[in-house]
Amino acid sequence: MLHCINLSPFCGESFTTCLRFAQDQDPILLIQDGVYAAQTGTKFASLVESALAKNPVFALESDLLARGITTTLEGVQVIDYDGFVGLAEKHQVNSWL
Repeated sequence: MLHCINLSPFCGESFTTCLRFAQDQDPILLIQDGVYAAQTGTKFASLVESALAKNPVFALESDLLARGITTTLEGVQVIDYDGFVGLAEKHQVNSWL
């Protein structure tokens, strides 16, 4: 299952709830304000690093750029829209709103 997170981890519980429910190897995709979780030096960095131990974590490049985020945590894979579509084609999508 592809877990899509579009809300900032600073504004709700969808990010932390997703991490509790994601199964091993389920990809996690950060989009829209969800990309704030991919930043270095935040209180959520350790959660993302823990998630990377069992799940691939992706961040949508255009959303990172739109928010001025130029560096992400090591291991977070930055993808474009083609990458997003590829993930959606391979996995059932669960959106965390």
